[in-house]
Amino acid sequence: MKRLIIHGDPGVRRDGIIDYDGEEMVLFSISRNGDWHGPDRPQLWCVIGTEDERMDFEKRNYVPHFLEVETIDADALDVVRERGTVS
Repeated sequence: MKRLIIHGDPGVRRDGIIDYDGEEMVLFSISRNGDWHGPDRPQLWCVIGTEDERMDFEKRNYVPHFLEVETIDADALDVVRERGTVS
């Protein structure tokens, strides 16, 4: 599990799937920053991980401050599925 900061908005939402470093990662949570004050384009602060890590995320079995942080531009992100399935 890691925190990914996306510069720009590629149109992904919670439970969407991205291809990151050759692996399909699930977007567990997304916080949108920079709409009012901040950079010239929004930033999405996401917690991503594999489907195997979903239970750890839901049970908060991690320390958010100690997650590895990486950044990527929205144009360089490969989106597999934009959002979770609607039930």
